[in-house]
Amino acid sequence: MKLAPYAADPEKTRGREFSARRGPSRGPRSEFQRDRDRIIHSMSFRRLRSKTQVFIAPEGDHYRTRLTHSLEVAQIGRVIARALGLNEDLTEALCLAHDLGHPPFGHAGEDALTEAMEPYGGFDHNAHALRTVMRLESPYPDHEGLNLTWDLLEGLAKHNGPVADPNWALAELDSEYPLELSKWPSLEAQVAAVADDIAYDNHDIDDGLRAGFLGLDDLLSLDFLADQWRAVEKRFPHVPRERQLRELIREQIGLMVNDVITHTMANTKGIESVNDVRGADRQLAGFSPEMAANERGLKAFMYERLYYHDEQVAAAANARETVASLFSAYAKDERFMPQDWQAQLPEDQPARARKIADFIAGMSDRFAMEAYSAIHGEQPQGLTNV
Repeated sequence: MKLAPYAADPEKTRGREFSARRGPSRGPRSEFQRDRDRIIHSMSFRRLRSKTQVFIAPEGDHYRTRLTHSLEVAQIGRVIARALGLNEDLTEALCLAHDLGHPPFGHAGEDALTEAMEPYGGFDHNAHALRTVMRLESPYPDHEGLNLTWDLLEGLAKHNGPVADPNWALAELDSEYPLELSKWPSLEAQVAAVADDIAYDNHDIDDGLRAGFLGLDDLLSLDFLADQWRAVEKRFPHVPRERQLRELIREQIGLMVNDVITHTMANTKGIESVNDVRGADRQLAGFSPEMAANERGLKAFMYERLYYHDEQVAAAANARETVASLFSAYAKDERFMPQDWQAQLPEDQPARARKIADFIAGMSDRFAMEAYSAIHGEQPQGLTNV
């Protein structure tokens, strides 16, 4: 497929931080395909299978985790990238890597780490995703990190757009390998970000319905969802309600994807290169103003009805306490940590606290609960509510 002039070109990548010595050819892959494959083969990616998406440590097999969410984001991202003539491999790699920095128990775990790390510069999962692929995940003999392309690292660093005030982790990495934080990222990165929104906006509804935390009447309070529901009912009047609801989710995803494609095509008229994209004064890939307003309404609805549901709030409080307890225990007695991590632990602050945070952030939900049990002699309580 012929790429658009503003697509990222693997033949014109800005390269990698480290000049790696390659052995015999490992297959006819582009630089962006190598990025994607390095992410998929990483331990950090595998651990996403046991990290919270919406529900903490769910007992059911059908709820989404960070891994299944990342795969769904990648599918949506590739569809949009193909329609826009963008590089699908870079888009997919960014989608697969965007959540690698999440600690156990989702945003509850991040809140606990942020509070514990406040005296030491704080914690941010987006910056930690970059720290993970550039420094922590190091399977190669001749350099730190996965040594991904500049184009991939730039997109991860600017997942939410240009960064005016980077935290310590992002600032440190940028000083060692500058990523032009003040500019917009590639369209592939912008598509990965909006694909993330589309995926979790709609799939969190699906999980909320399955858990019984959301009901159809709740959804119909949103006009644009109600319109789609009436269309689904009209097309499939005799289909069981569960299948109608899943069709509603698919319709919503399609509606959002098509909106992004149409709006982005209009925004990229006159854009002739990746440099034009980076130098633009605004985001080019995203929702139309009308869909953006609908999406903000959906997010507000989800916070009110699902994310801040009483049972979710209680589970999140227990998760924060679990992570805070782990940080406190490791800070007081490093012997609770595995020997290889003890050996890496700096003596001075803030480096010591940051290394402890690295260890905790890499944990899966399951491992964090086992670590808590090893320290306290009992499992943390009240984490699972589905």
